[in-house]
Amino acid sequence: MNLKVRIKMIKIILLSLFLIICNINAEEQTVENQNFSEEIFEQIEPNADCLILEDENSIICKFEVTRTSYDKQIKIEWISPSGELSRERDMIIPAGHGSIYDYRYINGRELGFWTFKVVLEDGKNYSTQFELK
Repeated sequence: MNLKVRIKMIKIILLSLFLIICNINAEEQTVENQNFSEEIFEQIEPNADCLILEDENSIICKFEVTRTSYDKQIKIEWISPSGELSRERDMIIPAGHGSIYDYRYINGRELGFWTFKVVLEDGKNYSTQFELK
């Protein structure tokens, strides 16, 4: 082989090694960033809460949980005063987020104590009650 071909081959090998090393460093940095991001999220107790806005004919319910670097699958349930499951929705809390909201109109709802319930993937339940008068 002539000298020019050898130099090209050496350049290709060096470039390949450089790219491999850069890729390894990038993967290590990504893992470090994910671990770091978990540490900076404020730890909070999961909780559910509802607010009745009569002037806007709305019931707004919120569920809060500690933020994570991965999506969380949850199920929300609205349970009427008679115990009937009025609404059930599967929702995702996206990675980096810590809450979901759902709302219903007041008009047409059964009067009495309603339950807003959240079921996590691990089976844990969180709920709150509110009264429609």
